[in-house]
Amino acid sequence: MLQLTPHCKVLLAVLPVDFRKGIDGLAALCRQQLSVDPMTGILFVFRNKGLTTIKILTYDGQGFWLATKRLSAGKFQWWPSGDNGATHSLIARELSVLLWNGNPERAALSADWRKIA
Repeated sequence: MLQLTPHCKVLLAVLPVDFRKGIDGLAALCRQQLSVDPMTGILFVFRNKGLTTIKILTYDGQGFWLATKRLSAGKFQWWPSGDNGATHSLIARELSVLLWNGNPERAALSADWRKIA
């Protein structure tokens, strides 16, 4: 089970990915196209060409997790645009909104909690 905590770093790969790729193929994509080490614990989010499926790849210190969400109807309504190799950063709450097929840029999220010293 993936835990989305406020400390999670989330990177979305902007361009669609061939979803025949598994853990090794997506990890190689992280290294080669995104120029990020997949073993850093970052949550990498990928989409298919049709915007019907999202895959999340992360490393937990012992091994990789690969999670898939495929919509039963329709398409994901939001995805950032960009160039080859481009990524888009999200915070964990924004990823939760995206996974429920919402638009993280339009969600009325409260401000981040900060401890007052």
